[in-house]
Amino acid sequence: MKLCRYDDDRLGVVRAGLVHDVTEAQTEIRKSTPYAMKGDALVAALPQWRERLERMADKAPGRPIAQLKLLPPVARPTKLTCAPTNYQAHIEEMAKASAQAGSQIVRSHSSKILEAGMFLKANSALVGPSEGVPIRFPERRNDHEVELVMVIGKAGSDIAQAQALDHVAGYCLGLDMTVRGREDRSFRKSVDGYAVLGPWMVTADEIPDPDAIPLSLTVNGETRQNSNTSQLIYSCRRLIEFASAFYTLHPGDLVYTGTPDGVGPVKPGDVIVCRSAPALGELTISVRAHEIGAAQRDQRARAQA
Repeated sequence: MKLCRYDDDRLGVVRAGLVHDVTEAQTEIRKSTPYAMKGDALVAALPQWRERLERMADKAPGRPIAQLKLLPPVARPTKLTCAPTNYQAHIEEMAKASAQAGSQIVRSHSSKILEAGMFLKANSALVGPSEGVPIRFPERRNDHEVELVMVIGKAGSDIAQAQALDHVAGYCLGLDMTVRGREDRSFRKSVDGYAVLGPWMVTADEIPDPDAIPLSLTVNGETRQNSNTSQLIYSCRRLIEFASAFYTLHPGDLVYTGTPDGVGPVKPGDVIVCRSAPALGELTISVRAHEIGAAQRDQRARAQA
């Protein structure tokens, strides 16, 4: 099953390019869930609601997905946890770029994932493809990073690798945007709109092996990244084990699994397309300028002087 959120927080089942509205189920699930619940109510309820969602979709007319404004497939993750330096070729390219560009490239890219640990992106950075990526610091390098994203479906802590995928509800394409510079990694990667997710969530039963997923990214039609999750240093199972050793993973939490080599800069006006065919589909994102007022612009100029 493929689930998407769209327009004004509606829920749809995606079939052959058409979206079948099942928002009534989402409304009922949320109403019956305590507000204090940690995680996303819909994702947590999927096992019990799967058949009902299918039946509701059978009766709902389909709308072309191109006519809809796609939001992040998950509405309320408690955290976005991300793997750094998880492809060897990416480690090597960033070490080389760091030597050439100095402080504009994060020095910790040379660290092993066990030493660096996972990092977090702010929930406020999460957007769907229709919202685009606003470049807040056009004078600095802003890089694209395509990734496979796991959506946690069942809460767990200290999860063993053997049971790790039992905790996964589904998978999405993700774009981990970053501003290069000296600041802490999580700070630079938590800019509004710098965690793109979509175009929909593919339920785990449709992905027999998440460690064999093709990933590619183009900018304005030019191929920048082209790899496969078979090249991950820490597999999907190992990442869940690693992250859950430090904190509880809740339903709806997102695990960005790391990016392969080919990372490069983008600017306003560019169009990024992330692909994983046929597994996860295609994620198209427009890059735009971030609108700021004169006072903020003057303040930034003073801070950088």
